[in-house]
Amino acid sequence: MAPNPTRADRSRGSFRINLDSGLWADFATGEKGGDAISLFAYLNEVQQGQAARALARRLGVQA
Repeated sequence: MAPNPTRADRSRGSFRINLDSGLWADFATGEKGGDAISLFAYLNEVQQGQAARALARRLGVQA
């Protein structure tokens, strides 16, 4: 559980990330996903493809 970094809500519990499965959910908005790419896309307000490319660059992965 963590405060949601995309809004002023600082209450723990409305945003959760399961570090074992990769599932995450924002219970205040209903948005959710199942992997690091979708989480990156959500947090950075970008499309999935943009998120995948950005993560690849950060990790030094050649596409």
